[in-house]
This record gives sequence, C-alpha cells and structure tokens, in this order.
Amino acid sequence: MNSGKKILKEQKNNDKINNTNNNKDNKNRENREKNNYDKEIEVSYKILNKINNPTDVKRLKHKELDELTKDVRKALFNRLSKYGGHIASNFGTVELEIAMHYVFNSPIDKFVFDVSHQTYTHKMLTGRREAFTNDEHFKDCTGFTNPEESEHDLFNIGHTSTSISLATGLAKERDIKCTHENIVAVIGDGALSGGEAMEALNFAASELNSNLIIIVNDNNMAIAEVHGGIYKSLKELRETNGKSKNNFFKAIGLDYIYEEEGNNVHKLIKVLEKVKDIDHPVIVHIHTIKGKGYKLAEEHEEALHNLHTGFDIKTGKPEIQKQGENYKKITAKFLLDKVKKDKNVTVITPGMPSSVGLTPDIRKEMGKQYVDVGIAEEQAIAMASGIVKNGGKPVVVSNATFFQRAYDQISQDAAINNNPIAIIMNFGSCYGQTDITHIGIFTNSIFANIPNVRVLAPTSKKEYLKMINYAIEQRNHPTIVLVPGNGVCDDNRKPDEDYSNVKFKVEQKGEKVAIIALGDFYQKGEDLSKAIENNMNFKPTLINPRFSSDLDEKILKELLKNHNVIITLEDGILSGGFGEKVAGFYGEYDIKVLNYGLRKEFYDRYDPETLISSSGITSENIIKKLKSILIF
Repeated sequence: MNSGKKILKEQKNNDKINNTNNNKDNKNRENREKNNYDKEIEVSYKILNKINNPTDVKRLKHKELDELTKDVRKALFNRLSKYGGHIASNFGTVELEIAMHYVFNSPIDKFVFDVSHQTYTHKMLTGRREAFTNDEHFKDCTGFTNPEESEHDLFNIGHTSTSISLATGLAKERDIKCTHENIVAVIGDGALSGGEAMEALNFAASELNSNLIIIVNDNNMAIAEVHGGIYKSLKELRETNGKSKNNFFKAIGLDYIYEEEGNNVHKLIKVLEKVKDIDHPVIVHIHTIKGKGYKLAEEHEEALHNLHTGFDIKTGKPEIQKQGENYKKITAKFLLDKVKKDKNVTVITPGMPSSVGLTPDIRKEMGKQYVDVGIAEEQAIAMASGIVKNGGKPVVVSNATFFQRAYDQISQDAAINNNPIAIIMNFGSCYGQTDITHIGIFTNSIFANIPNVRVLAPTSKKEYLKMINYAIEQRNHPTIVLVPGNGVCDDNRKPDEDYSNVKFKVEQKGEKVAIIALGDFYQKGEDLSKAIENNMNFKPTLINPRFSSDLDEKILKELLKNHNVIITLEDGILSGGFGEKVAGFYGEYDIKVLNYGLRKEFYDRYDPETLISSSGITSENIIKKLKSILIF
C-alpha cells in the first residue's frame, strides 16, 4: 500500500514537472510565432508582387500557389494591423478566392460575395494589392466590394444574405441573352439564417435550370455563434464528409458537393474545376476555419471579427482603446440587471450581440431570457411582437443599418397592432459606422414616420437609461431608443421617468431664437446657445425635444410669442427628418425656421466632424446666418 502511494506521488511529481516543461515549451513556441508575425510582414511579397490581374494567378505553379497564400496573409497582417477592418473572415477565405481566380475567368465569369467583408484576397488579385502591401495606399479601396474600384466587383454590398438573390438575377439575364458565363455566389453559413438567402435558394432550386454555383463557406460561425435548425444539418454534413441524409440543400432539390479541406487551395481548385460550366444550380459546401493562419483570430473569432482601428498582432487588442465609459458597456450592464430583476424581460438579438456589448459571458448569464435568432431581423421583431401578446417584455437590440431590413415587421407586426416592444438602435448616427453600406443617418426618416411608433432620442447617459427602462416597461407603443453617437455625456440635467406623453423639455428659457437640438446633437445646441449669447448679446431658448417621431405642438405655439427664428439641429438627413416636421408645423405662421442636418446622400468613409462642418452645422456659420436675418 505504502509502495503504491509512493509510486503515485512520484507520478504526480513527474506529471507536474512535465506540465511545467510543456507550458514553457508552449509559451516559447507562442512567443516565436508572435515574433515571426512581425518578421513576416517585413519580408517582401515574392509571388503577390507578380499578380496584377487574375490572369497572372492562372500562370502560377502549384508550389507558387502555396507561396501566394502566405504572401496574401502577410499583406492582410500589414493592412489590418495598421488600418483595421474585417480580420477573421478574410483570413479564412484566402485559399478560396485564390482558387476561384485560378479556375474561373473574372470578370466574364461573375462573382458575388455575400456581405463582401471577406473579399480582401479577391481585391489583391484584381489589381489592388498595393492597398494592402503599401501603407500609403490603404485608402485606395473600401472594405467591401465596390464597382467604382474594379470591373471585378459587381455590387456595393455590406448586408448579409444577399449574394444568392443577386446571382439568380445575373443568371436569369445571362440565360435571356444566351451567353454562357459562370455565375458564382459565395455565402457564409451564418448568412443562411437570413430570409433573403432562403428565398433565393428556394428560387434557384425550382425555377433556375442553368449554371449557378453557390459556394457555402462553412466555418460554423456568423459574427457570433450560429443559431437555427439549418446548422444541425450543416454539422452532420461536416461530420459525415457531406454524406449525411439530413441534407437541407438536397431536400429542396439542389445538387450538392462537399469539400472538407476548405483551406487547401489545391483541393478547392479540383472541386471548382468539377463544377465549372455546370448546366444547373449546385451547392459547393466547403469547411473552412474562420481566422485561418492567425491563431488569435482562430481562437477569438467573435472578438476579432472586425476592428475599426489597427491592432497589436501579438495580443489581438486594438491599438486605440477608448478609455472610460461607452454605451455598449452601459447598455449591456443595464440589460443584464434588468433581466435578473424581471423574469418577464427577454433580450433578443438578430445575430449582432456585440452591437450593445453583449459578450458571451453576459449572454450565458442571461440564460433563457436571451435569444439570438440568427441573422434574421424580421424574425426578431415579429417574435418580439408575439412575446408582447403573451404578456412578456421583449427588447430587441442591433445596429440601425440592419433594422432597415425589418421595416415591414416594425410597421405591420408591431405598429399596426400597437404592440409595445422595445427596440434599441445603435449607430443611428453620423458618428457611427461610416462605410456606405452601414451608415445610420436615415434612421429617423425611416422609422420616426411610422404611425404608433415612438422614437426617443436621448441626450445624456441618465436620459438614455431612463428611456430604455420606459421603453421596456411601457404598454403603449412600439418604442425605439436611439443610442447616442457622440460619446457618453453624463451631465447634471435630471431626466424624466415617463415618456408616455409627447412633451419637449425646455432646458433654457430665452428670447428671439429657439434652438431645438435633437438627441446627440443637443450638445451642439448648447455650444450654439453659448456662442449666440457671447456674440449677439442675448440668451436664446434651448430645447431638448426628446421625441424625434412626434411634435409638442403646445411648446411650439408658445415659442411664437417672443421668438423670431427657430433652429433645428439633428443627427441625420433633413429629408423626412425631425426638422421638416417642425418646419411643416410653422408653415402657416410668420416665423423663420432654419433646419440643420445632412443632405440625402450615400456618404462613404467620411470623417464625421468634417461632414458636419461641410453641412453648415457650426456655431460660426449659424450665427452668420442669424445676423443676416435678425434686425437689432
């Protein structure tokens, strides 16, 4: 017995020593790998520098293709670590896009990439490599496909689940014209949860009897983890090398082929050569690793999906980290506390939990009171309306640009039924995402004009939290709360608890000029008020309207008594916006109304403050206008 204990003790000691040594070896290996990242970036792009167009790819030998994949990843490190962008999705599709250009003949053969946030390799191979290898040219190309950049890009795309639908249109017109080019749609598995993708697959399977190659890039991830029944089928297909009888694609009538090694350029070439010039729609299901070639991106796919700034390659952390509070953390904490206190509250995200800081840990802590419906905004809103009808308190959170897809559900399923769902919209601001496909400056003109929908525009942290709480607890209307885009303002103004009655808040009483500053432009209203007082020697009235969807006609009429000019400031386009509502109200009265906001345009990769200034929204410009109007 004692002998046995001694042996066991010795084994434990040996295991401990071995584990220590293994840990040291692993740490040393990781350090070598991290150091190599920096060294690799400094190495010249031996093969990539020879690629000026897809024809050059076709000339490469098999060993050179392997070298090209290494060069492309070096270039990805170079741009992404310094400039930011979509990281994991691009590292995972290097081999696929090289194989596509090796086999097909772009732009005669037509490629449509879903979301198109994974097309950096495609861009490098189609004449835009310097945007990745040369720091001075980073701004030469966008993060998505863009027809203005290249004939190899067919669409400006930034929303998901679209590629198959667009490809069916290309195929239909090709058939009408009796041409014979290949139409290739690339879609990630996460995008398959979107209704448009399902509609397109349904059409392709039954109505299109000609060439259409649909490449399903399956890495078992969307932005966060995938959700939905189709992923059970995909999992079985991966585990059976594509042979499972539980095959969704075959079930609806599509041809199907599977490739397990989706990050092997040579095997991908063989697969694509098999389907090239096919005479019917086919699914090419490939299994890839999101973040392939960058260990941190492979391990932290969600965190390293997209960074808006450069990052430290060794740690994966953004180089510019905002200090202090931000609305993502504030919102996530509030919602977690709310869920814990009230079992009737359910938080719903349509595939974008990161939009308000709902990390995996927080989602897990919320338990069954958290639901991710996948990339399906329509489902999120309609489901929320059903929860309300059965006595629950749903709150749906995502980015404003994606809620555009659920306009019909907000109008039909929620507003017509006047079901009091709460919606938190992030980035409905010029300060948010600035890519042309993701801008949120149309938010008020889209949603604030739906009957029964109340849109609340908070001006501070305290007001934001009170408005969210009201939106969840109220039983009156579908209520949208806009997340301020200008950073966290935590001032001394006391917000209200109840927003059931439309009432503007007069924060400062004055004369001659009334400034009605909406939402996160309220602070600009404060600055303008001080500038007027300093430059024109009178104190203007300053109003926080709080409601972008409705007017407080009582206060607007009171302003007629001792004001000559009404100024509106709003973070969004003027057409159909808040200021136009105010101007429309004053149409029959003898008073001047000046509306300040943005023009109805698709802006792309702009600097917010420059855009605001060029739109005339500066105290200096407005005071100059006032002096030409007012007579002292």
